[in-house]
Amino acid sequence: MTGEAIPGVRPSDPSWWFSDAIASEQGSQPPNALEGRLTVDVAIVGGGYTGLWTALALRQRSPNLSVCLIEAALCGSGASGKNGGLVHGYWASLAGLARSIGDDDALAVARAGTVAQDAIRAFCQTPGRDVWWRESGNLRVSAAPAQDARAESMVREAKRLGVPETAQALTPAQVTARCRSPVFRGGVFLPEGANVHPARLARALRRAAVHDGALVFENTPMTGLDRGQPNRIRTPRGEIAAREVVLATNVDLAAMPQVRPHVTVFSSYALMTEPAPDRLVDMGWDADEGIADLRMFVHYFRKTQDGRVLMGSGSGPIGYNGDTKSSRLREDKASAARAERGLQRLLSGMAGVKVAKTWGGPIDVSADRLPFFRTIPGTRIHYGCGYSGHGVNPTYIGGQCLASLILGEKDAWAALPFCTRTVPRLPPEPFRFLGGQAIRHAILACEEAEEEQRDPPLLARFGAALPEALGLRIGTR
Repeated sequence: MTGEAIPGVRPSDPSWWFSDAIASEQGSQPPNALEGRLTVDVAIVGGGYTGLWTALALRQRSPNLSVCLIEAALCGSGASGKNGGLVHGYWASLAGLARSIGDDDALAVARAGTVAQDAIRAFCQTPGRDVWWRESGNLRVSAAPAQDARAESMVREAKRLGVPETAQALTPAQVTARCRSPVFRGGVFLPEGANVHPARLARALRRAAVHDGALVFENTPMTGLDRGQPNRIRTPRGEIAAREVVLATNVDLAAMPQVRPHVTVFSSYALMTEPAPDRLVDMGWDADEGIADLRMFVHYFRKTQDGRVLMGSGSGPIGYNGDTKSSRLREDKASAARAERGLQRLLSGMAGVKVAKTWGGPIDVSADRLPFFRTIPGTRIHYGCGYSGHGVNPTYIGGQCLASLILGEKDAWAALPFCTRTVPRLPPEPFRFLGGQAIRHAILACEEAEEEQRDPPLLARFGAALPEALGLRIGTR
């Protein structure tokens, strides 16, 4: 089952989200590319969530700062406009976080996610921002007997750490009352959760940054960066001199020497169905909670306000040595087919509903599954990455952390583990790629066997157990 299969709709760019967001802007001002020379206090490279939240944080904290942002294509055209739009913090990850960074830091990370959730809600609910914000919590479901223990662990760890309200156990009947599926078993309800139109959110952040005084230039790739006082960013038709530079290009930072030892480039795929609101009613899926199963390479799914279903699968191919350009990361037919199989198995009530669009893209998975924000030693160049497929909520944190690094503020943001912890190192290439490939295939084989309620092959079980034995967290759960 892990071999290549042909999906009903082959993956292609742009995502359904981004096409819809751009179509909704008909008649708006066309993008503005940089031409000529510009001098600013802070230059941000990358027009996704991280770059835009950073621009907003800087303009709000220090209105006298001159801030510009450049984006190679259009703001939101990358991962920010491709993801599932599930907005939640780190309460679901508490058990893994406690193992990797300790109880106190795990709680600090999760509470920062709550602060971020509140801020994103306030932004999205500002009148005039049509970003499809819906807040009904998130649901994690066991979809195979082997996943039951993971649900139990989430609830148990929340109780142990004194936050039982953040992860509430659900019986099979309670799960069925929220969404009927023949494979759903028990589950966990996470009150802190929402859905949003991810590309519309990115475009709204762009408009907000411009409104707050940031200069935003699209269709303006960085062609070179000369470190100095000031730093100089070269573009096809211009140049920016800036005291501070923020590199917010997400997974494209994986090739940087400061980043490469700590991240693996995975890929994630998603599909969007045609509208089928009657099917959602038949399944009893009345609320707007986002749902994910408890695989390591999760299937995550949610509905849209026009009655579509998005199904994502975080199990795509791996990039070699920080490579983010391989077509396999965006056009892998087997990964697209796996998302379709997930839709058919988990939401059989959608049988026969056509898939409107399928797409994929690379994600940067850090060794401990947490993003990190740093300043390159001896420079005024800052960066953030490693969101590990979980970036809608944490990118707000990233914007605040990067703003604190730029402004030299020793505040609560700068004190978080995102900025202070030692990020584990991964094996060097080619061992990382070869080992990652072997482990990926082993995990997929194990999880597909578990779903079919058969024993996984012995070699697959051995490979799937290696990350935990080595103290690494991989996958997208």
